[in-house]
Amino acid sequence: MLAHRVIPCLDVKDGRVVKGVRFQGLTDAGDPTAAATRYEAEGADELVLLDVSATPEGRGHALDTVRAVRAVLSIPLTVGGGLRTVEHAGALLDAGADKVSVNTAAVRDPSFIDRVATRFGSQCAVVAIDAARRLDGPGWEVVVHSGHERTGADAIAWARECAARGSGELLLTSWDKDGTKSGYDLELLRAVSSAVNVPVIASGGAAHPEHLIEAIEAGASAVLAASIFHYSEYTVGAVKAALAARGIEVRR
Repeated sequence: MLAHRVIPCLDVKDGRVVKGVRFQGLTDAGDPTAAATRYEAEGADELVLLDVSATPEGRGHALDTVRAVRAVLSIPLTVGGGLRTVEHAGALLDAGADKVSVNTAAVRDPSFIDRVATRFGSQCAVVAIDAARRLDGPGWEVVVHSGHERTGADAIAWARECAARGSGELLLTSWDKDGTKSGYDLELLRAVSSAVNVPVIASGGAAHPEHLIEAIEAGASAVLAASIFHYSEYTVGAVKAALAARGIEVRR
C-alpha cells in the first residue's frame, strides 16, 4: 500500500504566509521559511507554496521566496501562482521547486499542460483545480483568478483532460470549503478521484484529523491543510498519528 502524504500549504503574499476564507480576507500567518522549517521537523511529506496574489496582480511568482524556502527545506516542494510560461516553470524549478502547479494559465490554454509535462516530465506538472458548486444546477465548475471568475467549465471533465494531457498530479481545492473548517467537499473528491488515474491532493476545509481521514477514505492520495498547522491547532506529527491509528498508511 502506498503511504498517504500529509502536505502543509503556505499561501504567500508579499513574502508572508497568509490565510483567508474562500481566498478572501487574507490575514498574516507568519514567515514562510520559519513555517517550512517547522513543518519539515514535524514530519511533513511535502510542502506546497502558492503565491495567492500573483495571478490577480498579473505577475509571476517571487523567485526569492522560493529560494529562501528551498534553502531550509529538504522535502519535496511544489510551487504555484502566476505561472504563465514554460520558461517561468523552468525558473521556478531552477529556484528550488521540485514540481510546479499551474491553474489559470492552463484553463486559458490547456496545451500549456502538455508543454510543461513534455519539457520537465509529468512528475513536475501539477494542475491546481479550484472548483465551486454550480449556482445553476448540480455539479462543480472551475473557478480561476483566485476564485474571482467562474468559467462554466465542468470540473470533472477538466480533471480528466488535465490527466490526459500529462499532469502527474491534481491539487483539488473546493472553493466553497476553503478556509471554512467545515471539512473537505467529499462528494467532489469522490467524483474527481474516480474519474482520473493520477494522484489527487485534497484541499480546502480541514479543521481536524477526522476531516483528513474522511478525505483519504473518499479517494485522496494526499491531504493538504493550512490553518490547522499555521495556528498550531495540530502538528503534522499529531495528524499522522491520528491517521495511522485509523489504519491509514503514512510515512512516520
